[in-house]
Order: sequence, then C-alpha cells, then structure tokens
Amino acid sequence: MEISPELYQDMQDEIAPKSKSYINIPMAFVSGGLICLLGECILNLLTHFGLEQEAASAWTSVTLVFLSALLTGLGWYERIAKHAGAGTLVPITGFANGVTSSAIEARTEGWILGVGAKIFTIAGPVILYGTAASVVYGLCLKLFQMFTA
Repeated sequence: MEISPELYQDMQDEIAPKSKSYINIPMAFVSGGLICLLGECILNLLTHFGLEQEAASAWTSVTLVFLSALLTGLGWYERIAKHAGAGTLVPITGFANGVTSSAIEARTEGWILGVGAKIFTIAGPVILYGTAASVVYGLCLKLFQMFTA
C-alpha cells in the first residue's frame, strides 16, 4: 500500500493530541519564572549571609541542580513537569533532570557501562557544543579586537 506524504500527514494530524497552547504557554512561563524566582531567593539568602556575589551565584546553580536531581530521583520532577511543561526544561534544572533521569534508567546495566555511559548521552553534546561554541566565540572576539585596535 502506497501512502503519499500528504495522506500520512493528514493521518498523523488526526491521531495526534491537540495542544492547548492557551494553557501550555502561560504555564511554562509561570513555572520557569518560579524556578528562576527560587534561584533568586537562594542567591539573595546566600549573599545576605556574607557570600560574595560570584560565589553565591555558583552555589545557587549547584543548589538548583541538586534539587532537580533529588526531585528526579524521587519521581517528583516528572509530575511537576507534566503540569508545568517547557518551563521546567529551559532552566538549568531541566538539564540536571535530563542527566539524572538517563542515569536512573541505566542503573540496571551497571555503574560504568550503564550509569557512567548514559550520563554522557545527555551531557556529552552539551559539553561538546558548549566547548566548540566558546572556541568560535573566542576566535571571533580575537579577530574583532585585532581589526578594531
């Protein structure tokens, strides 16, 4: 049986669940904002207790990553993300959730070939492209400085 691309698209559109953008977009905005608000509260608390801004910023990131990994391990992050949508994916907490959940799924395969390898299925591309982008940006900045000085 031969199916044209148009017929296949029509069949897919008919079966796929309809997105409620009028609810999903505001929920993502609010949930992402609440995560950022939590980060700001942690940052203000740490600076209030005497940490310098740079150190407090680093500890805020570490705390948010830890909380995300903990909530993922307890199975709560998925429940939150089910209602909050993309708002939980965009901040650093979404990355921590992705890394932690892939490690949890692979724990039956062992610590090295399971958890150790699967962590890098998520983190690897981020590290690779983050490093490559920093090199490209550094070269662009250097070229810009050479021609403007």
